[in-house]
Amino acid sequence: MINLWQSHVSFAMISFLLLPSFGLNRGWRIALLVALLAASFIPLDGLSLAVYLRSHIDDLAITTLIFMAWGCLRRLGFLPPAQQDKTCVLIIFAALALLLYPATLGLSDLDPYRFGYSPRPMLIVFALLTLGLFYLRNGLAVVMLAGATLTFIAGIKPSQNYWDYLVDPLLGLYCCAALVLLFTRWTYGCLNKRRGSVRNRTA
Repeated sequence: MINLWQSHVSFAMISFLLLPSFGLNRGWRIALLVALLAASFIPLDGLSLAVYLRSHIDDLAITTLIFMAWGCLRRLGFLPPAQQDKTCVLIIFAALALLLYPATLGLSDLDPYRFGYSPRPMLIVFALLTLGLFYLRNGLAVVMLAGATLTFIAGIKPSQNYWDYLVDPLLGLYCCAALVLLFTRWTYGCLNKRRGSVRNRTA
């Protein structure tokens, strides 16, 4: 039952984050999000739109749901922009995805996914990482990691593997693509600064 509701919530948040704001005020944006949640129940050939989406992306990790909820709250104006927090999250979960998915595709002899079934060492590592991020006051990363760990301990999802709470392909692809985009922008900015400094010297 929890997976079904997760599918509807995922459909609403993904649609809300992909759609433009249309210049709507906060009240209308909230109404749009509620309307998208209602639309997720629309049946199509006996299955709801949310179930169709789930068939393509499967059940998302808890971290992905928290990340999308953070994005929705930002778009609704309840949370201020936090670029530093987001960049740290992108690095962490891109690294986790690069650690996990190439190995599951047979590109490495190491299979980190199996460690998720007996994750006591992983829980210790991520507890220390969460404490470090808490010390650095990176609230978003702390909530994502703590949320994944607590829901795993509570057994919210049917999966018994800690990795399924921690990261999924959608989050991994987004973080990797966003980091590439940030690096490209940073490189382009550095090149423009160098060109500007050379022009000023030659002028």
